[in-house]
Amino acid sequence: MNTLTLNAGRITALGRSELTLLVRNRATLTLALLMPLMMVFVLRSSLGDSEGAQAVGEATLTGGIGMVLLLVVHMNLVSSYVARREELVLKRLRTGEASDVEILSGTALPAAALALAQIAVLTVAGAAVLDVATPRNPLLILAAVLAGVLLLAALSAVTSSFTRTVETAGLTTLPLFLASVLGSGMFAPVDSLPDVVASVCELLPLSGVMTLVRAGWSGGAAGGDLLGAGLTTLAWIMISVFAVQRWFRWEPRR
Repeated sequence: MNTLTLNAGRITALGRSELTLLVRNRATLTLALLMPLMMVFVLRSSLGDSEGAQAVGEATLTGGIGMVLLLVVHMNLVSSYVARREELVLKRLRTGEASDVEILSGTALPAAALALAQIAVLTVAGAAVLDVATPRNPLLILAAVLAGVLLLAALSAVTSSFTRTVETAGLTTLPLFLASVLGSGMFAPVDSLPDVVASVCELLPLSGVMTLVRAGWSGGAAGGDLLGAGLTTLAWIMISVFAVQRWFRWEPRR
């Protein structure tokens, strides 16, 4: 890769171009924008006045944050990277002044901004509609979400390297999606699983992020658990960045 330099102006310009392409895809944009509110209202209608609604509401909102990260950042970005690669956009951009990091960051910028906006709406509207207590530590949630965006953006670039076409992106993103939904504690803490399974699931890419999100919302997590979650997330970010440098494809697969 080229020198790891960053220029805010170039990243913003690339992000603006990517945003224009995203806006033109009305179906994807509409679904992405409406997903958080749809999730909140569907859950509200299904919960009724059942006991434990507070706990279920918190679990749904924290899980919803994970879903937004997976659907808006990971799945959307894999398709974007593959499409720009196959259209030779990445190859042309690489011949200009922009560094590799700026190109990848600019492409990811609209998806990251959209995910942050959705999570903000989900947090505020969800807490109001579901009558759930507001987060105890919003800064911890923000730090976890930003780390999740960075991690999934890097993982998206890695996944795109093994994705031949935009049509097959749904298949290559499925393993991480299923592993995260089932094993990363998105809707239930990992420690509720059997010991051996829990030990493995704690090492999944999104497990650390979700532990931090839940701790930021409801509190009660031990310092050691938070440290472990932070280190796991940091380790996956470093692994993902290394994998991008090693395997990311800038030209179409032949």
